[in-house]
Amino acid sequence: MDSIERDRGENPPFSVIIPVYNEELAIAHTLDELEQILDRAGSTYEILAIDDGSSDATAAILQQWQQRDRPRPSPHLRVYHHSNNLGYGAALKTGIRHAKHPLIVITDADGTYPSDRIPHLVALTRDADMVIGARIGANVRYSNLRKIPKWFLVRFAEWVTRCHIPDLNSGLRVFRKDIAEQFLNILPDGFSFTTTIAIAMLTNHYIVDYEPIDYHPRIGKSKIQPIRDTLRFLQIILRTGVYFAPLRVFLPVAGVFFSGFLMTLFQDLFIRQDLTERTLILLVTSTQLAMFALLADMIDKRSR
Repeated sequence: MDSIERDRGENPPFSVIIPVYNEELAIAHTLDELEQILDRAGSTYEILAIDDGSSDATAAILQQWQQRDRPRPSPHLRVYHHSNNLGYGAALKTGIRHAKHPLIVITDADGTYPSDRIPHLVALTRDADMVIGARIGANVRYSNLRKIPKWFLVRFAEWVTRCHIPDLNSGLRVFRKDIAEQFLNILPDGFSFTTTIAIAMLTNHYIVDYEPIDYHPRIGKSKIQPIRDTLRFLQIILRTGVYFAPLRVFLPVAGVFFSGFLMTLFQDLFIRQDLTERTLILLVTSTQLAMFALLADMIDKRSR
């Protein structure tokens, strides 16, 4: 018995959100496969495809898919269009605002994520606020070039959240709509959406579980730009860390300046025998950073 059969009839209703940008080669196959899998699982669901200003035939394909030869157009699919390309996160936020079910599933249109795992991930939300399909399964294939910066980003995110993170920015996950709506104002419009919502939920002590999944080569050309998007991910992690866990971000920096103060103070007392401006500057800087971290943490605690 496979996971689809095991989860048949056990799942609450959910909304599947698919951001779509220039995916004319993959979108019809993805939608068709997804609908077949979810119908087979007996799920109550809707599919929201967000056309994020595509310049190819994607919009026409979505329209044709809704009206293909069947007794009536797809009862599950709703399509929304952005007149311009606003970004991956912006498309997801449009879907979240229009979703009618309490659980949100997000996945990609390019065929990289295993749609057959969705019913099982939804079932796991009985005991979690977010379930992430972690790309640590037996069949995971993506560029080795992306593994290096990703390793550093994950380690930094783990430091900020104090949690083990098997996969930080997986695009296949299930979460509760009401929780996501709390963070919509800080969630970015770009690819860092998934990274930000993961850190936001972890630092706010929501239950986040990880389920191993496979990850396949995409259909069509990737929209990721490794250098630019890695820098954006780092910026987002730092910003989100400052927002939700300021002590974890600022106190280590203050500690570095204070260590420098102790070193120069030792030199001033036993070598130069004179108190220098450098020592005073390092002391003031470390003290100000520590006080700023404490103030930011107090504001964060009072705003929750």
